[in-house]
Amino acid sequence: MAVKQQVLALGVALAAISLAACSPSPGAGKAAASVPAPSADAVTTNTTPYAMADFATVRKFDAHVHANDLDTSLLQQARADNFEVLSINVDYPDFPSLQDQHAIAVAQAKQDPAHFHWATTFSMKDYGSEGWLQQVNTGLDRDIAEGARAVKVWKNIGMVEKDAQGRAIMLDDAGLAPVAEHVRALGVPLIAHQGEPYNCWLPLDKMTTNNDREYFAKHPQYHMFLHPEQPSHADLMAVRDRFVAAHPQLRVIGAHMASLEYDVDVLAGFLDRFPNATVDLAARMSQVQYQSNADRAKVRDFFIRYQDRLLYGTDLTQSPGADTAQFKAETHAVWQSDWRYLATDETQHIDVLAADVAGLALPRTVIDKVYYGNAAREFKL
Repeated sequence: MAVKQQVLALGVALAAISLAACSPSPGAGKAAASVPAPSADAVTTNTTPYAMADFATVRKFDAHVHANDLDTSLLQQARADNFEVLSINVDYPDFPSLQDQHAIAVAQAKQDPAHFHWATTFSMKDYGSEGWLQQVNTGLDRDIAEGARAVKVWKNIGMVEKDAQGRAIMLDDAGLAPVAEHVRALGVPLIAHQGEPYNCWLPLDKMTTNNDREYFAKHPQYHMFLHPEQPSHADLMAVRDRFVAAHPQLRVIGAHMASLEYDVDVLAGFLDRFPNATVDLAARMSQVQYQSNADRAKVRDFFIRYQDRLLYGTDLTQSPGADTAQFKAETHAVWQSDWRYLATDETQHIDVLAADVAGLALPRTVIDKVYYGNAAREFKL
């Protein structure tokens, strides 16, 4: 599968780990901000947007990749394109084991600690049993000491994992609170992937991107609109919000735009309510582009207003045995396409939208934060 397709499809493809599916969220409305929205920083330096020619010269950070192979193709391309990367370990059955992911991350970081960083995770196996919490926290202590910059919790919490009574284990379950507090005490952020793209809960004719529409038409068992017996998108977001509210000192990074990618106004409400939260853009750029085609000024203003709360990311995944030359070429293409959209005013064709999309031409100071400064703060680079 081409990397561009892999990035765009990953959010939905991961749903195949189980028959877990959720009911449609009935008319999720725009979130009302409970505190005033943060004002955009004054742009007092060069306000001329970057150009494509600046791509290789600007320092950049991809805050969401998966290097699942000892091959260094991703690292090589990162160096060539002036990127650092955060490779995130995740308890996903189609990835290498957690032990193998850990070994790969440590090895890659040792080869080039200036460009390769990693996030750890933990297993939910035996959750609730005696000794589980101690085992998890001991493992996190070890991994942070080895250089992990963050801890990841995945959507299996809330959508797959069951307790001894067969009930879904949700992120705000009492047994996970001590882990959250331990992560806080370690001084690293928690990267939380909760839910799926909102399209997954919509009828096919209401979905906003062709790749989602085509995938769910062919895989109705994973189309959550068809499974009202499972938690809805709104349920999962409410659980996540309760969790964040219960741990106000924990720095939370909402992976994939906190699964609120469908509406920047709703995402703004989340960021307003939780000042310690940031979000990454991984695998959701087409959803942003869909909105900017409808109202470019609104989306551009969102990026400027929340310039301190957004992390550039892609969800690029290097699988074992991938063709290295092809992977590097396609990785470069993804990074360049996103740069063209965020940093310049150039127009490009986006296949999954079947539409041309004009770039946002964000101010240089905003690009510098989204592409590097915010990651340097969150991951203590």
